[in-house]
Amino acid sequence: MLNYNPKYPGIDDLIRKAKKRMPKFAFEYLDGGCNEDVNLYKNTKEIRDIELVPYYLREYKEPKLKTELFGHVYDAPFGVSPVGLQGLMWPNSPEILAKAAVEQNVPFILSTVSTSSIERIAEITEGKLWYQLYHPAKEELRDDMLKRLEAVGCKTLVVLTDVPTFGFRPRDVRNGLAMPPQMTFKNILQILTHPTWALSTLYYGQPNFATMKKYMPKGLNMKQLGLYMNETFSGRISQERLQTIRDKWKGNLVMKGVATAEDVGQAVKFGLDGVIVSNHGGRQLDAGESSIHTLYPIVEQYKGQIKIMLDSGLRSGPDIARALAAGAEFTFMGRTFMYSVAALGAEGGNHIMNLLKIQLKQVMDQVCCEKVEDLPQHLKR
Repeated sequence: MLNYNPKYPGIDDLIRKAKKRMPKFAFEYLDGGCNEDVNLYKNTKEIRDIELVPYYLREYKEPKLKTELFGHVYDAPFGVSPVGLQGLMWPNSPEILAKAAVEQNVPFILSTVSTSSIERIAEITEGKLWYQLYHPAKEELRDDMLKRLEAVGCKTLVVLTDVPTFGFRPRDVRNGLAMPPQMTFKNILQILTHPTWALSTLYYGQPNFATMKKYMPKGLNMKQLGLYMNETFSGRISQERLQTIRDKWKGNLVMKGVATAEDVGQAVKFGLDGVIVSNHGGRQLDAGESSIHTLYPIVEQYKGQIKIMLDSGLRSGPDIARALAAGAEFTFMGRTFMYSVAALGAEGGNHIMNLLKIQLKQVMDQVCCEKVEDLPQHLKR
């Protein structure tokens, strides 16, 4: 029997609790999208427009959530998306989620700009981490990161494509958000009125770009750090760079941030193993399509040629069922896991993963679906 905290049986419960425990600048960094948040809300709404059809008289056995992906059988068809600045939102959160992911046998993707290092997360996950690469401007830096990943046994590299520029996020502008946050009077007051967050940050230390630390000049002030990060990650992904990474990386290679069937065609051409259809959780392009609408033509043209996964807009077990019914072969979520850790601390990772499994199994039971891969048969067309 899976255990979860019955005081928080839904994502809205976790969001409310997280909001109370987090300083405003940290919660708004997690919760917000870009510009007017149009695509942030559209992502979830259009996933939830999907309807499933139950077949009550069919014979079926107890639903099984196990899902094979890149030769590994995971216990559920979802994983933890890469999230930047995780430790700023809740102290030690990448380690909490990585540990829970190993215990729950689901994938965890570490971001280049998270607050735990490649080596630390590899230690926690026994080398089972996935890694999302923000392509640096300097190729020697990229190559060194690839060597570090090979050294710790990482098997899956995720190349990020949807950040040619950083999204315009009005909340973060108003909050003066930096890394670490600017110590304005307003931010200091927010920290002082959220003692659990403040004491946890004191205990685990000021968050920093842990993977990037070895490459940074020492003694950078806030302004210099910002300039360094902007210069370091000014390099965009191109077909040439993607081909170079494919040639160098011998493990599974996935492209994340896919928004068109055309780009998926290029991924197939270059011999990639998978794509994650995503619009960065609505944080980059407010005028773009929702993630689920992007998915449909990609599934129609390329299913069977490459693993097709989905990220952005998913919040719950029913959302996962809807996405799988629409043709995704696996799903990833970021905010959902972060809300739970911010709400429940060290227990948050296992709580939300158990809850998602329970919710997804209930949906499959209700529509009389035995296997995850059979959910497309229940899509109302």
